Amino acid sequence: MKPPAGVIGVEGLEIQRVATIETASGDFRQVTPASLHVYEYDWAPDSRRIAYVAAPPPGENNWWVAQLYTQSLSGGQPRAILDPEHTPGPLHGLQIAVPRWSPDGRQIAFIGGLMSDQGATGGDIFLMSASGGEAKDVTPDADKSAAWIHWLTQSQLLVSWVKFGQVEIGIIDPESGKTTASYPSIPASVGDGRLEQSLSVAQGSVAFISSSFQKAPEVYLGRLGSPVRPFTQVNEALRPVWGKPESIQWTSDTFPVHGWLLYPAQYDPGKKYPLIVSVHGGPSSEVQPHWPDLGYTPIAFSALDYFVLLPNPRGSYGEGEAFTQANRKDFGYGDLRDILAGVDAVSAKFPIDQQRIGITGWSYGGFMTMFAVTQTQRFHAAVAGAGIANWQSYYGENSIDQWMTPFFGASVYDDPAVYAKSSAIDFIRNVKTPTLVVVGDRDGECPAPQSFEFWHALRAQHVPTQLVVYPDEGHHFNSAAHRRDVLARALQWFEQYMPPHS
Repeated sequence: MKPPAGVIGVEGLEIQRVATIETASGDFRQVTPASLHVYEYDWAPDSRRIAYVAAPPPGENNWWVAQLYTQSLSGGQPRAILDPEHTPGPLHGLQIAVPRWSPDGRQIAFIGGLMSDQGATGGDIFLMSASGGEAKDVTPDADKSAAWIHWLTQSQLLVSWVKFGQVEIGIIDPESGKTTASYPSIPASVGDGRLEQSLSVAQGSVAFISSSFQKAPEVYLGRLGSPVRPFTQVNEALRPVWGKPESIQWTSDTFPVHGWLLYPAQYDPGKKYPLIVSVHGGPSSEVQPHWPDLGYTPIAFSALDYFVLLPNPRGSYGEGEAFTQANRKDFGYGDLRDILAGVDAVSAKFPIDQQRIGITGWSYGGFMTMFAVTQTQRFHAAVAGAGIANWQSYYGENSIDQWMTPFFGASVYDDPAVYAKSSAIDFIRNVKTPTLVVVGDRDGECPAPQSFEFWHALRAQHVPTQLVVYPDEGHHFNSAAHRRDVLARALQWFEQYMPPHS
């Protein structure tokens, strides 16, 4: 965040707009109004109109109440054709993303669902008239989450799905939602640089960048429906220094739950090893195989001979919208049961030292780390990155409070009890786990006072703890030195309290 100054909420607002440039003359023209922050948009087939998802500024806060608009490029005013906040049915109060015009220009398809971060898309596929009216959920019973869509023909919608932590590419009939073609799952992350899991499609060919736990990023190219092959060899010499990955599943309550397990780099089945659980952010997100970048990555723990469990508990994408919505008003309870059941499943199959099990995470994963150590003594060390200790005070501190109502059902002023229920600070006397707390001093999404509050409470309880605040850093660190430092400190913390070699 920018340092606060001036009239807060009025001055210095950033507004993202759509503009056109006349290629012959270079004339630049703002198309969408200054009263709307545009998040995603799509051209109509005739190039005379656009459809876009937008909300009044501030843009970083209001995506959760964004509406779907259409607008003529010849000087017309925007027309709201869908307002999820006031729409009855399964889309009510949820989020919309990836609007796409049909080839005949009469319909717009989009993805709707419970989403906690703009740009991290998952949900069902909806279809509606470009002139407005009711939006139809064409995939209401899907057991996976749509992440990206693209019209191939008027009767074919290409979909990039999330299923059990993997990518599935398929084609559906946009009217019925029935699958007309599906291709093998991809145990990797894919994208073309626009949106998560977006593909570059042209004349039956498809291209994307892909990486996994074992293969560094390359561009892949092929015919749609046929095996794709590497088009580049930029990183072919790179090899992982961490252990092999394994896709695992277990049952928690009534849910099938998926996760990824990384083996210790020097795995010997005759030895016992520590386990670190790394909880992803979101919570509406998922862990997919990917090559690590510089920064705080749990893959590094595997390189130092820890088992690493990367769970996709309820609230994640990949098992349908009901699974994603299963942690509403229940943060830290059902999802923690899923995680602990995963620890049990891994412990039953692998030589895990029960006295050396730790937990870590960033953002929502930072909250889960803070909350988990108040609910169980299962974890012997913890590292909480950009966490949330107190949902009640957090509501008034962060720059994106609109995201909370879809998950908690009301504002903190209307239902403080549901926020208190999931606040680690209210159970702080239960904590015995040594916990390292790290945060950026300009984090607007999970502000530093939340980390101060948790650290202060642990210190008062005489629990081993340390707080590290990184200057001029937001929710994701930009400084290479800071990204290295936070990883090094986490590695040292786990090595101190649960060393990889007993």
